[in-house]
Amino acid sequence: MSAKPDFERISDDGGTLRFTGDMSLRLLGDLPNRLDNVAGAVSRIDLSGVERIDTVGAWIVHRFAERHDARVEGLDTNDQQLFDQVVESSEPVKMREDRGGSFQRLLEEIGEAVSVTLSTLYGLLGFLGATTLAFGALIRNPRRFRFNAVVQQFNNVGVASLGIIGLMSFLIGIVIAQQGAVQLRQFGAEVFTINLVGRLTLREMGVLMTAIMVAGRSGSAFAAQIGTQKLTEEIDAMRTIGVSPMEALVVPRTMAAILLMPLLGFYASIIALVGGGLLTYLTLGIPPVTFIQRIREVVPITDLYVGLIKAPVFGAIIAVAGCFQGMQVEANAEQVGLRTTSAVVQAIFLVIVLDAFFAVFFTWLGWN
Repeated sequence: MSAKPDFERISDDGGTLRFTGDMSLRLLGDLPNRLDNVAGAVSRIDLSGVERIDTVGAWIVHRFAERHDARVEGLDTNDQQLFDQVVESSEPVKMREDRGGSFQRLLEEIGEAVSVTLSTLYGLLGFLGATTLAFGALIRNPRRFRFNAVVQQFNNVGVASLGIIGLMSFLIGIVIAQQGAVQLRQFGAEVFTINLVGRLTLREMGVLMTAIMVAGRSGSAFAAQIGTQKLTEEIDAMRTIGVSPMEALVVPRTMAAILLMPLLGFYASIIALVGGGLLTYLTLGIPPVTFIQRIREVVPITDLYVGLIKAPVFGAIIAVAGCFQGMQVEANAEQVGLRTTSAVVQAIFLVIVLDAFFAVFFTWLGWN
């Protein structure tokens, strides 16, 4: 039967306190109270006579040693490891690091955001290069081209999007015509609403809003599909059997987006013109024949060219951003949602930046 824990001062050295017995929770008894009543200085604690010690006993000894600034000796290897863990766990934990003042935190957050943005842009450019190389490999080896996969993506990107893109474009045409008519009525120039609807939809809004809708619909789907395949190790399996994920997954989606964006943009522009024409007929009394004739007179063909030139570039950006974010998925299913959101935000941001660049570029060419 284990002896109850006890302690005594060593007569030769009054600063040493020697413990004996079983210092486990069930036998401690009033030992903590007696230790609190110890008088005099204690510089050394000898535990060589202790039969057994658990975390509670180790914590009591550590607390006493800390209070008297005494060193603890005499434990065997296992008990010393236990005692060291108790000492380590008793240290105060700083729950949140001190990050300085608000201005310093602001600078840190800005720096971190810039760093993440630059690293993401660098990765996106690298992925764009890899996609270009994959296209080149398929051109050199046409037999590896996956026609069925491209046709399937035609359906996902194009045919399945016609409804929502048509409805959105129709409503945008109505909004542009209504707002334009309200403002131009103040100057007695309601007829110029046709100019506004025609040029704005064919040159900018038709393609831009289509790109935003495709980014939200197809770009997110690309990221989620490829991210799920990455999570379930299907992409690793493709590499194992000698199939290039870039050729099998990325190229069909990118090609579908590049080829269908001009068609979807033209379709959206025509539907927006229909919506604008309907509103001008109902509110301004301009007949559809007059609306069409006016469109032909005031809208230069270069406006249509501008939209058709921008569309495939937007499609490539949307597809590459979606596939890139999908390929970045790691660790858990939560990453799929995060990367899907990043794909949509990244694609829309790049589309708007490129649209601004194109606006300046075509103005410099004189297409205005």
